[in-house]
Amino acid sequence: MLVGYARVSTQDQSPVLQRDALAAAGCDKIFEEKASGAQRDRPQLMAALDYMRKDDTLVVWKLDRLARSLKQLIERVEMLEERGIGMKSLTEAIDTTTSGGKLVFHIFGALAEFERGIIRERTSAGLSAALAAADLAQAKALLADPDITVKQVAARMGVSVSTLYKHLPAARSITKGEPQ
Repeated sequence: MLVGYARVSTQDQSPVLQRDALAAAGCDKIFEEKASGAQRDRPQLMAALDYMRKDDTLVVWKLDRLARSLKQLIERVEMLEERGIGMKSLTEAIDTTTSGGKLVFHIFGALAEFERGIIRERTSAGLSAALAAADLAQAKALLADPDITVKQVAARMGVSVSTLYKHLPAARSITKGEPQ
């Protein structure tokens, strides 16, 4: 059975275009609601999902009617797949009940995973840079103490003297009785 789901974002919009497209696609039952994409609470979507059984297909006019983000969309389609329910988007011509549709959807999933990996790498690089800045600030503070040698600062920071000089060239001018 084909079950349609139509959603418009505001009270001013009309779901007529979506409803007509879903009916033309052969949907036996159509659930409609007016809810912002940011709203997670979608009673009509939940009603449609509760109504559906194994081998049914959820049909939407466009993918953004079903989920706000690619991650949310993938999670929702995986949940449908676990229940033996397909998903079809009329505008994007994606149908997870076909091999080609599954392939396209898995490519979406791979791209989403790649994006999450890139975000993790950027976050990690940002944290490393912040830590490095904090370490440099700590090294500068230690070098300002006339009783602590450059060698001691390097040891405390867990780096060689040459690495300390590389990142803090001004440390070269601080001899503190040490051979340069």
